Amino acid sequence: MAAVASSAHSHPMSEATIKSCFGHLYTSLGIFDGEVLCGFAILHQIFEDATLMDICVAPNYQGKGHGKALLNAVIAEAKAKGAEVLLLEVRQSGAAARALYEVLGFMETGVRKGYYKTETGSEDAILMQLNF
Repeated sequence: MAAVASSAHSHPMSEATIKSCFGHLYTSLGIFDGEVLCGFAILHQIFEDATLMDICVAPNYQGKGHGKALLNAVIAEAKAKGAEVLLLEVRQSGAAARALYEVLGFMETGVRKGYYKTETGSEDAILMQLNF
């Protein structure tokens, strides 16, 4: 998962952080090409509140519907576990990701100023949520 995240994100979660996302409050979902992990999503849920911690698809598998499939699986998993809301943060510059979230019903709810690191400083996170 860390290798996929490193290939897909400019500032990925560390391997230690990814490892910390395995436990009873987390669900990890993957998309495979044979035995090769080409994308994954991490869902964190406490009672009715679910949070998409990370979702990424390796660059050579992007543009093939894998991100949408992962996000639909996350939504289904959250609903099955009784979530009433699914929250996420996305880079302000992440136009393709934001468009996908909006197509699936997510609404912008706020901004976290300077949340994400960039090569030249930081950029805002757009907060989004999907109510069930």
